This record gives sequence, structure tokens and C-alpha cells, in this order.
Amino acid sequence: MISNRSESVLSLAFMAQKASAYFKLLKFRLSFTVAFSSAIGFILGHPGGSWVQIALVMLGGLMVTGAANIVNQILEKDLDKLMKRTANRPLPTNQLSVLEASVYGVILGIGGLLILANLFNTLTAAIALLSLVLYGFVYTPLKRISPINVFVGAIPGALPPLIGWVAATGTLSVEAWILFGIQFIWQFPHFWAIAWVLDDDYKKAGFKMLPMEGGKNLKTAVQIMIYTLVLIPLSLLPLQFGMTGTTSALIAVICGVLFLAQTFHLMRTCTNKAAMNIMFGSFLYLPIVQIAFVLDKI
Repeated sequence: MISNRSESVLSLAFMAQKASAYFKLLKFRLSFTVAFSSAIGFILGHPGGSWVQIALVMLGGLMVTGAANIVNQILEKDLDKLMKRTANRPLPTNQLSVLEASVYGVILGIGGLLILANLFNTLTAAIALLSLVLYGFVYTPLKRISPINVFVGAIPGALPPLIGWVAATGTLSVEAWILFGIQFIWQFPHFWAIAWVLDDDYKKAGFKMLPMEGGKNLKTAVQIMIYTLVLIPLSLLPLQFGMTGTTSALIAVICGVLFLAQTFHLMRTCTNKAAMNIMFGSFLYLPIVQIAFVLDKI
């Protein structure tokens, strides 16, 4: 009796460990952020959409993004062991095998694409598939080859709000590209600030994330500033095209100016602390601006 009870406890503990590992492999916070952007695009494209539709477009986006994250982790399994930030992920620590991760990724990817294709439209699913391929099979290997990987990675990173808009409207209109453009440009200060802070860790794996001839110096800081500056006029385009109103435009400009001020501090100091401020600022900028767009629209 005691033996059977011990076996049951061990079995439950093993199952809980496996479930936790699968959850970590999904990179839920990152995947949810991407899914949130899809929901923003959907609401802006169809303000009268139901909560069920919004939840489903988020679910489809989360599943496809999770699949892309799994491809990334499978390809970088041995490299993740070299970096402090990633050494405890499920694959480097053998909590999950590559086969288990692959099956999980395929199920998530196919499931997410079927949701987007059958409940919305095939164009939405096609763009989501493109996003998965670009992130998993193009951006991931490029990280060790050239800093251009940030540009390539910014494409699938900017597609979620466009995917949401297409799910709502069925068309790739100029409004969809405006949403794409804002998130695309935002990713450069976001990624480079992270790369600045984690530069030593990235170098252990041979990742080339900071700009050419840059590194942690003024040239990189200036590039971060330029892209952040571009965000300000770009964030006014939704007002210009009648997607939102003046209130959200004002909020976007204020957030853009505050974000830009952080880049000037980085240019003056070129310190990790200044780069970290930009990193946290980027985490705040995008959801605040996107939520302002939605609230102004509805």
C-alpha cells in the first residue's frame, strides 16, 4: 500500500514537471504579448467583434507563436546551454527531448493555423504561417551570421496586428500596413536595448545582435534614437487614415517623446543602465499606445 502510494506521488510529480516544462517551452509571456497584438489589430478592424472572436484570434496567434518559439529553442538547444539567461530552459536541461518538443510544436502550429483558416480566413493563416517560417527557420539561424537578423526578426514580430486586422476584414489594406509599420519600427530600439544589456551573454553563443561597427557605443545609441524618433510621426498615421481619434494620437506622441528622451540619455552615457531603461520603456510604450488606439476606436 505504501509502495503504491509512493509510486502515485512520484507519477504525479513527474507529470507536473513535464507539464511545467511544456509550459516553459511555449514562452507563454512572449506568445501572449504577440497574441495581444493580434487582438488589437482585430478590434481596430472590427470594433463590433465579439469577445469569442477576439479570444479565438488570440488563441490562434498564441499557438502559432508558441510553435515558432519551439522551433527556435530546438535549433538553439546547444547554444542555450552557453548562456546564463537560457541555460535552464527545458531542452538544455533535458526536461524534454527534441522529439517531445517537435511533436508539441507541430500540434500547436497546425492547430493554430487551422483556427485562423477555418474560423477567420485563409489569408490570415497564410500570413501566420509566413511569420512562423521567418522566425523559426530564417531569423533563428541568422542570429549567428549577421546583425541583419534583427531586421528579419522584426518582420514576423510586426505581423501580429496585421494578422488581426486581416482576420477581421479579410483584406491587406493600408491600415493593416500602418499597424505593421508601427510595431516593425518599435522592435529596433526594443531589440537593440535588450542586446545591449545582454551583449556578454549573447557573445557566448556567437549571436550578432547589435549593429555592424556598433556594439555598445555611440553609433548603436544613435541608431536606436533614429528608429525611436521615426515612431512619433508613424504613430500619427492611424489618426490620418481615420482609424482612431485625436486622444490616442496625443497619447502616442507623449509616449513617443518620453521614449525618445530615454535614447538621448543612452547617447550621453552609453551605459547598461540607460539601455535597460530603454528596454523597460519599450515594454511600456507598445501596449499603452495600442490600448489607447483601441479605446479611442470603440
